Amino acid sequence: MFAYVSRRILLMIPTLLGIMLISFTIVQFAPGGPVERVLAQLQGNDTSATSRIAGGAGGDFAGGSQNQPGGGAGEAASKYRGAQGLDPAFIKQLEAQFGFDKPAPERFGLMLWNYLRFDFGKSYFRDTPVLQLIKEKLPVSISLGLWMTLLSYAISIPLGIRKAVQDGSRFDTWTSAIVIIGYAIPGFLFAILLIVLFGEGSSFLPFFPLRGLTSENFAQLPWWAQALDYIRHITLPILSMALGAFATATLLTKNSFLDEIRKQYVLTARMKGLSERQVLYGHVFRNAMLIVIAGFPGAFIHAFFTGSLLIETVFSLDGLGLLSFESIVNRDYAVVFANLYIFSLLGLVVNLLSDLTYTWIDPRIDFETREV
Repeated sequence: MFAYVSRRILLMIPTLLGIMLISFTIVQFAPGGPVERVLAQLQGNDTSATSRIAGGAGGDFAGGSQNQPGGGAGEAASKYRGAQGLDPAFIKQLEAQFGFDKPAPERFGLMLWNYLRFDFGKSYFRDTPVLQLIKEKLPVSISLGLWMTLLSYAISIPLGIRKAVQDGSRFDTWTSAIVIIGYAIPGFLFAILLIVLFGEGSSFLPFFPLRGLTSENFAQLPWWAQALDYIRHITLPILSMALGAFATATLLTKNSFLDEIRKQYVLTARMKGLSERQVLYGHVFRNAMLIVIAGFPGAFIHAFFTGSLLIETVFSLDGLGLLSFESIVNRDYAVVFANLYIFSLLGLVVNLLSDLTYTWIDPRIDFETREV
């Protein structure tokens, strides 16, 4: 096992390096950047993410922005569209401030060296260390990821077991239809529906707040009122995120139990006179739940890092998903690459932990020999 873990850890190095290299290369060819954003702000032409691609004034595809009438030779030679009329020395100072005065390979190597020491620097536009920003946003994303994963597992495991026991019945057919429909509905679209029906200001049942995880007077409330206030704030975001997640876990649980129920040892247990409940929970459950339980860390990381972006935006929750989105839109590459590095590293570690969970649940599994 030690050799297997060592190989997996060593494989993380080229994997992480490849992820960072591909992302860094893509960014070099992407239009816009932090220097362009500062210049646009100075010129009063700061554009939104949609105007960059829609051809709006100052956007990346706006016509005629590079060949303005009356422009001097120095302006035409500038590589920045918003640099007309600005001192070239000021432009070079901006490039040095953001590190763009160095060639791309040197910048990439310096970034990797700093990241190896977990030195992520400061945000370009917030003047705050990146780790401090992540630390501030972490509680919101942890709350969403943890509760969504627990809720989806609490629903999907009992439902999947019953569907496996009653495979082919009317209950199995109807619940499968509901699960597939739930999986097909985008989470953000379901979130909008919940806001219309149950959000504050709704004409149907205006009970749930639509901003933040707590109210402004949360600290002054008694403990029971704090718990109720937290539940009211988090209910709609969690339901929106869990809609698709519980569908996947339900079908996974059902198929896992069906595979085990059809095996020879189950028939032998029934022939010994054991009841269906004893067979199901005494023999089948442990083997069938192996893949479901081992997938828990990966499901949590998926919900924690990728499932909350649109939900955080819709419900104005200031978490890591919203931070990553705003950083990409604002070309705050210090935050973008730091998030990518941390998320990728955690994802690789969690994948390794998921494999080790298999051996913890079932010691018969040996990754060294690939045999059970």
